[in-house]
Amino acid sequence: MGGSLTYPYGSTSAVRGHVLAALGVLKVASADQIRRLMCSGHKDSKGVRNACLDLAKHGLTLSEGHARDGQKLWGLTPLGITAAAEALGRPVADMGGNARGAARSGAPHAMAVNETVIALTGTQPVPTRPIARTTPTPAPGMPAEAAAPAASAAPAPPVGLVVPAGFGSVASWATEVVHNLPGTSRTRPSVRTDAVLRAPEAGLPALLVEVDRCTEAVDVLAGKFARYHQYFRVKVKDPTFHTVHGGQGVPLWQSLYPPTGRDGYPPIAVVFDPGTRLGEQALKNRMNRVLDLTREHWAGTYKGSGAYGSERSDGYYEYGDAIPLLFTTLDRIQHSGPLAEVWWRCGHRRWETLTDALDNPRDARAWRRRDEERHKAQQAREARQREERRAAADEGWDRPRVPAQPEPEPPRAPCQTCGGPLGGLGNDDPSAPPPDGRNCASCRYVNATTQPPTGLFKALFGRPDKDTPPRPQAGP
Repeated sequence: MGGSLTYPYGSTSAVRGHVLAALGVLKVASADQIRRLMCSGHKDSKGVRNACLDLAKHGLTLSEGHARDGQKLWGLTPLGITAAAEALGRPVADMGGNARGAARSGAPHAMAVNETVIALTGTQPVPTRPIARTTPTPAPGMPAEAAAPAASAAPAPPVGLVVPAGFGSVASWATEVVHNLPGTSRTRPSVRTDAVLRAPEAGLPALLVEVDRCTEAVDVLAGKFARYHQYFRVKVKDPTFHTVHGGQGVPLWQSLYPPTGRDGYPPIAVVFDPGTRLGEQALKNRMNRVLDLTREHWAGTYKGSGAYGSERSDGYYEYGDAIPLLFTTLDRIQHSGPLAEVWWRCGHRRWETLTDALDNPRDARAWRRRDEERHKAQQAREARQREERRAAADEGWDRPRVPAQPEPEPPRAPCQTCGGPLGGLGNDDPSAPPPDGRNCASCRYVNATTQPPTGLFKALFGRPDKDTPPRPQAGP
């Protein structure tokens, strides 16, 4: 395609808009990265390079170096930042810097951030539609009526371009975002985020992305999350709460990002890009080390309580002061896409999709579900017991009513002499001896009249026993 005096390299306005929008977000990038982020359906990056050259002629873009793989790197001039803000629909104050001088050293970290943004966005290739002929020309040996539908058919997608789908678009991203902590202007600490994704249509109001090329110490990477935790805990005065003595404080991060819809702070995803610097086992060791050093920032607080209808205690984890920390690798999201199970949530112990990784299965919702199930089980158990008691009562009403009989008295011991009742027959002689517990009144009377006298009566009036030997007579 031939050029013009204004744009001698023959670029189109659409591609020039793509270049401005991409460089407004990425700050510094190669033509191939711009093509894969903005127009992945193009055959090559020649059109993007021509657009960069045409914009450079007007003082909007410039190139200060090459990447380590030899590709030419492009950036924006101050005038180009204003034009990029117009293309993205953002205020110029929100555009940030232009990464001046980063391309002179190859910008290895910026290249890794760009690849992460491209992989998470997953721009689908959209082939251009050729201009339909008004008068279709049939091919040799082809009927004329068969040429009309063939001419209006849409072109097939480019062969070999399979890009996993992702989240949002280039307008959903911001790079090199600075989060300032309270302090003076000269000594104010801050934490700088590599990239921030805002895609509420995909269920991601805010996702902070950190890219780790595995070139810095593990303690340095873990220390960054301590500053994140400190920033998320900062509260400021709510300007919408008007009172005489001040209002309720609100988190500072909510002035930049909308609520996440979940307990805790905005999630942070760490994308590891070891390249050839670390092997598989060394990368796992690095992930485990970061996980252990940041446990106090992502682990929730356990809240124990008694379970309904159970003696065992049950509880849940509260994530109101926790940072959802996610791990993944650049190779995984490039190969499978960010919608696949490529996310490892610290504390979940398995690879999950992003939606499942951001969920908190052990929070108060799960505890309330368990408590409700226990409550329903207890109610069902009590209802079953009531039915059993009611059935037993109904069964008793169906039986014939029999008057209660007095319990029989225990049998009394018989008379040892006659075997009759010990109490007699009711017509006993009142002069009978008193009861002795062994004989009835009649037998006691008989025994008293037939028994020989004993004691003093026998000594005075009784006869001597036959068996008693005679007493000797006294001498003269």
